[in-house]
Amino acid sequence: MTAPFALSRIHHVAYRCKDAKETVEWYARVLGMDYTTAFAEDHVPSTGEYDPYMHIFLDAGGGNVLAFFELPNQPEMGRDPNTPAWVQHLAFEVPDLDSLMAAKAHIEAQGIDVIGPTFHGIFRSIYFFDPNGHRLELACNIGEPEQYRELRRVAPLMLDEWSRTKKAPRHADWLQGQLDRGGILLWVRTVTTEREREALAILTRYSAHDIHIHEIPVNG
Repeated sequence: MTAPFALSRIHHVAYRCKDAKETVEWYARVLGMDYTTAFAEDHVPSTGEYDPYMHIFLDAGGGNVLAFFELPNQPEMGRDPNTPAWVQHLAFEVPDLDSLMAAKAHIEAQGIDVIGPTFHGIFRSIYFFDPNGHRLELACNIGEPEQYRELRRVAPLMLDEWSRTKKAPRHADWLQGQLDRGGILLWVRTVTTEREREALAILTRYSAHDIHIHEIPVNG
């Protein structure tokens, strides 16, 4: 069924926060987001309820907006106890793997625990939590056009199978198979011991494994 209208983009995504000022400062310091706008009311516009709030808006880049509500009269923030902490999260895209690794180093320097980079076949990502307990992800795309085309082709098949069985469909096992078969074979030739050390450090930094070093005579 086709909707009688077209969406242009996500206008904003809103979450609850524990402290509006702390949240603004954290997102500026850790992720470089600018604080742009605030609404503050005693009554909720959509329901008319009395529930004083501070509603803050942050520029998440690329025309995207992340918003938060501080609700001082409501019970302390919690989370759904029946949903694992890794499930609900907000993911932001960075341009490339270098940016992802720079972000990881920067975030860890703030004293924040970071998981990853984690390999997802067509992208790599890191995970961490904001001061409100919201899980965040930074991701960079690494897939090839034919991979995206194949994933789009099998998506309906996977959904149908999942609906029937509630077991993970195997249509996209080839993504994990890239790692199981050894991933990408990469030869790097260096001309000095110093360059060799630099190449080894770069490969290790980006999760390369089974690294072997061979001496190849240079003629002439």
